[in-house]
Formats: sequence, C-alpha cells, structure tokens
Amino acid sequence: MKQNTQSDWVKRSLKSVWHPCTQMQHHETVPLIPVSHGRGAWLYDADGKRYLDAISSWWVNLFGHANPRINAALKDQLDKLEHAMLAGFTHEPVIRLSEQLAERTGNVLGHCFYASDGASAVEIALKMSFHAWRNTGHTAKQEFVCLKGSYHGETIGALAVTDVALFRDAYGPMLRQAHVVMSPDARAAEAGETAADVARRAAHSLELLLQQRGDHIAAVIIEPLVQCAAGMAMHDPVYLAEVRALCDRYQVHLIFDEIAVGCGRTGTFFASEQATAIGSEGAEKQPVWPDFVCLSKGISGGYLPLSLVMTTDAIYNAFYDADVTRAFLHSHSYTGNPLACRAALATLEIFEQDDVLNANRVRAQRITAALQPLADHPRVRNFRQRGMIWAFDAVIDDAAQAGTFSRRFFSKALDSELLLRPIGKSVYLMPPFILDDAECDLLAARTADVFNSVIDGGS
Repeated sequence: MKQNTQSDWVKRSLKSVWHPCTQMQHHETVPLIPVSHGRGAWLYDADGKRYLDAISSWWVNLFGHANPRINAALKDQLDKLEHAMLAGFTHEPVIRLSEQLAERTGNVLGHCFYASDGASAVEIALKMSFHAWRNTGHTAKQEFVCLKGSYHGETIGALAVTDVALFRDAYGPMLRQAHVVMSPDARAAEAGETAADVARRAAHSLELLLQQRGDHIAAVIIEPLVQCAAGMAMHDPVYLAEVRALCDRYQVHLIFDEIAVGCGRTGTFFASEQATAIGSEGAEKQPVWPDFVCLSKGISGGYLPLSLVMTTDAIYNAFYDADVTRAFLHSHSYTGNPLACRAALATLEIFEQDDVLNANRVRAQRITAALQPLADHPRVRNFRQRGMIWAFDAVIDDAAQAGTFSRRFFSKALDSELLLRPIGKSVYLMPPFILDDAECDLLAARTADVFNSVIDGGS
C-alpha cells in the first residue's frame, strides 16, 4: 500500500508540479522523492526510507525537522494572530524580532524591513541603496558591483548582480549590467600565496574599479566568507575589512548577502563578525558591519518563508520625510508575517538556550576529523571548511564523467540514506546544527563511500 502511495505521489507531482532549479526531463531517470515527514536531521519518504538531510533542505533548516520548541511557538501563535498587514499596523513578534536582531549588531543596523524570500531581500537592498543616493542628491550613483561567480537570487534585480551563466544567460536582455570584479576565492591562490593574499589582490581589483567609477557606483554586494552557488568558494575575512574600508573611502554602500551564510552557518551568527574593521585596536576590535545585511533561509529555522534587510540610521533617515515620493514604497502582502516572525524568535531562543555557536565548534571539529580520509583522497582537491560548511572538489579528467558527476552523486547518495546535491564537481555538506556523534560519523563515512563509488565510475 505504501509503495502504491509513493508511486502515486511521484506520478501526480510530475504531472502537475513544475519543480524549481530542475530540468524536468531529468526525472525520467533521476528519482523524485515523495517526502512523508521529517524528524530531527532525517527526512522520510512514503515508503519509510530515511535520508539524512545533509544540506538542510537548501540551507534553511537549522535545528531539525519538526523541532518541538519551534512547533510549540507556532501553535501558540496560531491561536493569537496568523497575519495582519504591516502597513499602518504592527505586532509583538515583528517588534521583538527586529529588536533582537538589531541588538546582535550592537544596534549598528537598527532598522529591519521584511519580505518573504532571499531574492526579495536582495531586491530591497538594491532599491534602498539606489533610492537613498537619489534622496541625498547623488543621482549619478546608479551602478552595482558583484563578485565573479556570485549568486544573489533569480528575480530580475537580484539576477542582475548574479554571475552564474546557467541562471543568468537566458534572461540577459532583461537585465541591467553590473560590474563584475575578481572573487577572493582562496582556490585562486598562485604559487606562494595565502588565502589572505588572494583576498587583498581581489580587493585591489575592486579599488581600481572604484577609482574609475566610484561617483557612479551605488553599492557593492558580497556573500561574506562563502560564495555558496560558486561551489562553496571560501575567502579570508580580511577581504571584508578591505572592502569596507574601500566603500568608506569612495562613498559606496556595502551590502552583505547573508541569506545562506548567516544564522551561524560560518561559525558566528553573522559571517561579518569574523572580520575586524581596519583601524580598530586591542580588546575593542570592532567587527565589520555593512550598510545592509540581507537575511533569509535559516532565520525562521527553515519553517516559513521570511526574509529581511537590516540597515543603518543613515539609510533610514534618507527616506524620513513628509514627502511620500521620498518614502520607501516597496511592499509585500505578507511582510512581517507573525507566524514566520514567531518561528524566527523561537530559533533565536534556541541559539541562546543551547549555546549553539559554541556547541557547533565542537561538532565541526568532529565532522572535520571524520572527513579527513576524503581530505587526503588523491581525487580530491581544495578540501575546505568554514563553521558548519564543508566542501571539496572532485578531480575528474573525463569531460563526460564530469558533466554527469553531480546527478550520479545525488542518486548514489540517496541509496546511502544521504541527501547531498553537489554543485558541479564541488561536493558540499551543510547539515543542521543538531547532529549527534553517531550522525556526524555516519555522514562522513557514507559521504566518503559515495564519493569512492562515483569517482570510480559507479552509477
């Protein structure tokens, strides 16, 4: 009966659901998994087979599926308020969430504007930057800068600052061109260079552009520490400090897209906390804060669509006026949804109650040690780790094998009870923050087994 249910779900979904980021024809050979339920780090299909969610369901899930504490908070909120428009109204969950997030930045970023998804947050930050410059009389500042290999979403504005041909090329005629500068990806190190050297070289390439176009550039947008869609390209934190100093010097806004890398993924709640602002000294060293931070994915614990942009008093005040045309009129029907905000508050509460960031340091050490056989594998290059993110690149000389590596790996991983989706030849792990010791060891051992099978030509 279960098998019939599972087959029926697959058939009905393939007939009626257009799945995201998917060439639907591939599902003629690649399995579609009908998920029945989730518990902790595991997803279960209708036939009872389980899969360790090693990529947190596209990087959103922090504390496991059906988390009892987040569930309880949502059940309580359901009996109070499911939604109310945020234009002209407010409510406790959105107030408390905004206050708690601002406090985590030392109130440097004291204003939160809400939306639903990561791309929407990027659109908001781009529009705010553009409009703030216009409101302050700098009407020539209309251009944006992104990094080579950057990904910021697939709406039109976000796609304009995305440098991934697979997503961008089909819509090129619809997009406004952005400046693309060198990525600080540590894999680009030349002989004798450190990751910090690459970061400084990349910052210098940005400086050359700002020298030429600074009067016309509104903002630089960066995924701090890890460029996820570029195959988990990691860079030294010094890059963030260098870019912050350059943006200050040339009067350009700095946007940090922490949609995937925020909420503890890189080891600190905000990735930018790992960089020290140039000029700060001693015990009072200050983290690097941008003009805008975009958050989504993990902020609701992976429960509900929620995104937000945090910004400074200076940006906020650029819109504060009696003239309605100077207001930021961007809107979204579900802005600041109480249920989503309550899930986010429960998520922040777990961070505090469970001392999650420190616990993750111990967990990350165990996983890194367990992955050492892969790090030493002769067919692996650039094994890397930042916080609770691991990645390595497969060495594949045969072009045909390289082209199918990701799909073959995904299918083989499912056979081994793992949900893993490589990006090209880059295998990455981004599990939820709740794995116990046995699950850490299982994840590492089975990832190695799958890699060995696929790299040796297994299907």
